[in-house]
Amino acid sequence: EQDTPFRRLEILTGLSRPPAVKFSDLQSSLTDSPVIDNNPLDFDLRVDFFRQSDDRVITAFTIQASNKELKFDPIGGLETARMNIFGRITAVSGKRSGIFEDSVTTNATTEELADTRDKKSVYQKAIALTPGTYKVDVVVRDVSTGNKGIKNVGFTVPRYDEKKLSTSSLVLASKLRTTNERDIGQMFVIGNAKVIPNLGGVYKQGQEVGLYLQVYNAQIDQTTLRPAVDVEYVLYKDGKEVLRQPEDWSGLSDSGQRLTLARLLPTTTMPLGDYEIKIIIKDRVGGQVLNSDNLKGKFTIVQ
Repeated sequence: EQDTPFRRLEILTGLSRPPAVKFSDLQSSLTDSPVIDNNPLDFDLRVDFFRQSDDRVITAFTIQASNKELKFDPIGGLETARMNIFGRITAVSGKRSGIFEDSVTTNATTEELADTRDKKSVYQKAIALTPGTYKVDVVVRDVSTGNKGIKNVGFTVPRYDEKKLSTSSLVLASKLRTTNERDIGQMFVIGNAKVIPNLGGVYKQGQEVGLYLQVYNAQIDQTTLRPAVDVEYVLYKDGKEVLRQPEDWSGLSDSGQRLTLARLLPTTTMPLGDYEIKIIIKDRVGGQVLNSDNLKGKFTIVQ
C-alpha cells in the first residue's frame, strides 16, 4: 500500500506542508487588532548577519528579557520562569519567509533566586535567508502571568560580493569562547565560537567584553601566508581615544575567505562609564578601508 501512487502523493504532500504552529494564540496576536496590555512584557530584539554562501546569509535573531520581568514558580525543587516565544519573518513582498517558536525556561535554586533576578535571559534563533528586505514580528509571553510583549522590526539582509572585502555584524558579547562537543546543535554557535550577545551593552567592572566579527574575502600575503589586512581596535571614552590595539594574526586557522576576529576586552582597570569601540580594517592589497557604522559598538561599565 505504501508504494501506490496515491500513497506516495499523500506522503509528498505531507512533507511539503509547513509545520503546524504550536503557539497559535501568539500567532493570532500578530494578526488580530492590537490589545493594550496593562502588564506588557518588555524585551530587546537584535538581528545579526553572517555570510553562509553567495546567496544565503545566516540571520540571527536574539531576544533578551530581564528576569525581573518574569515570574518564578517552584517546580520540582527549583524556582522556574517560563516564556513562550513566537516569531514570524515576512519578505517585503508579503511572502512569509519563516517562523520560529520555542518554550524557554530559566531555573534557579531558592538561594540563587535573588541573584538570578538581577540577570537576563537570552534566546537566539538562526535562519538562512536570501539577501533582501524583511520584517520580523516577535511575541514573548510569560507563561505564569500571561504578560506578553510584541516587537516589529524591519531589516535588510546584505548581499555579500564574492570579490569585495566585507564583514559580518559586530557582536558585543557577554560570553565568548571556543565551542566544544556539547555545543553542537545548540544556540549561540557561530562557526567555531560560542557567542552570547549582550543586547543591553551593560557590563560589570571586571567582566570581559567579548568582541566577535567575521571578515570576508581578505587577501593573503604570499610571503607571510597571513592576511594582507590590518585590523585595529580603537576604544573611546567620552569622545576621547583611550586605547588603540592591532589584531595579532598569529595562530590564525581560518581560510582567506573568512577571517574570524574574537577578542575579550578586560575591564578590571577601566573607569566606570560609557564607551564606544570601533574596528578599522585596511586592505593592504586593494587599499580599501572599512570603517562603517556596523563596525561600531557601545557599552557601559557599571559597579
